[in-house]
Amino acid sequence: MYEQLLKTIGSLGAPKVLVAGDFMLDVYVYGDAVRISPEAPVPVLKVTETEYRCGGAASVAADLAALGAAPVCVGLVGQDAEGQRLKGMLADLRVDVSTLHEAPDRPTVTKQRVVGLAQHRHKQQLMRIDREVADPARIELGEEMLRQYRERLDGVDIVCLQDYNKGVLTDLLCRHMIVMAVEAGKKVLVDPTPGRDYTKYSGATLITPNRHEASVVYGLEIRTVSDAARAARNLLKNLSLEAVVVTLDREGAYLATRELSQLVPIKPRTVYDVTGAGDIVLATLAVSLAAESDYLTAVHLANIAGGIEVEKFGAATVSRAEMEREIARLYSTRNDKVRPLEALLEELAWRRDRQQSIVFTNGCFDVLHRGHIEYLEFCRSQGDVVVVGLNSDRSVRALKGPNRPINSEQDRAAVLSGLESVDFITVFDDPSVLDLVRKVRPDVLVKGGDYGKEGVVGWDFVESYGGKVAVAPLVKDKSSTDTIDRIRALQAKPV
Repeated sequence: MYEQLLKTIGSLGAPKVLVAGDFMLDVYVYGDAVRISPEAPVPVLKVTETEYRCGGAASVAADLAALGAAPVCVGLVGQDAEGQRLKGMLADLRVDVSTLHEAPDRPTVTKQRVVGLAQHRHKQQLMRIDREVADPARIELGEEMLRQYRERLDGVDIVCLQDYNKGVLTDLLCRHMIVMAVEAGKKVLVDPTPGRDYTKYSGATLITPNRHEASVVYGLEIRTVSDAARAARNLLKNLSLEAVVVTLDREGAYLATRELSQLVPIKPRTVYDVTGAGDIVLATLAVSLAAESDYLTAVHLANIAGGIEVEKFGAATVSRAEMEREIARLYSTRNDKVRPLEALLEELAWRRDRQQSIVFTNGCFDVLHRGHIEYLEFCRSQGDVVVVGLNSDRSVRALKGPNRPINSEQDRAAVLSGLESVDFITVFDDPSVLDLVRKVRPDVLVKGGDYGKEGVVGWDFVESYGGKVAVAPLVKDKSSTDTIDRIRALQAKPV
């Protein structure tokens, strides 16, 4: 599977994908929770940042662009500032918005989330404020969208319908879009809205209900894989589909086609935010199937992309590079803890996107002993990801003398790689670690010793951006130098 997944990602190309549905603007208002209001028992937020993201069908388009596709949008926004902002954001991603119609009588669907920050960094959503009109769009607007859809259909490779039940994909419009696409020989992928009647999706290629949505339409709560299998087969038959993918959060996804029916599991994850997970699943399936991937491989890739997305805050995109790294992590048997600096920095940026704190330490770690083990376990207790800067052989000689190190940098790195307390290792050549600290920018800088933080190289730089310095206690009478001296003393004694 490892080889097949990487091969598929490498052949995705740049398919043209028509995205129709409910285009939304997501707004995140971040603020520090400074105190409780004297007017009511609610937190007072001091606003620090306002962020705008693509939501709904716009999120699917952004996801497709991040995966290298060329999205074409058909839908509605309002004749308002929010609509202009959303179109501008999509255009900046090289998404075709020329057929994204501006409706004079409807606002752009906007979801504003108020997010409190604890200790300036830990995000907690406090409230969501929606601005929308979910009534079915006027008949003339529907006809205009259908005309634009028909005009763009021949020039695309695959179609995505993202239905959030905001009045755009009405029953009639949805049926017409599916029939037109099928007649044009295009696959139609649907992310459906919750509801008891899915007949408007009949004849589509594939639908992707989540556990709750599949439970509602099937009329039975899906608690087990067997429940998911029955629901998927029921939808497959009743709606005349080629495939059904029921997403089952931590269990993965259940795939049913005319030829197979099976669970596609996923590695358990720490879920940070499920917003946008369905969007990235739909986008990944679209680019995979446009590249003529089989359904099973496409669902594996969608699982991986969805797993990466839920570790981010809000609706977030996932790149091919992120998926390749995740595939290597999940399927490759090689040891990938030792990283060149450039690859390490890319990895750390990915980890920070998932709100993981970075702990950094450095040293020679020449002859590993109990003191090293306890020291690295101390590092592990300080954050989520432990990075060790390992002195190269040349820098060890500069620090310790011509007879050191005893073990080569490759051997020392291999031994450190075997420790659960260490996540990544990078070898550096400079006797001073300061330049490496500046590039890694750790949240926590750790050094062992019986001195204060001022004795730690880089402490002032780390504290300048809000990081902290931790000094680990030393284990008495344990050091590489003492161990080497005792060995040499034993060798000198006559037998």
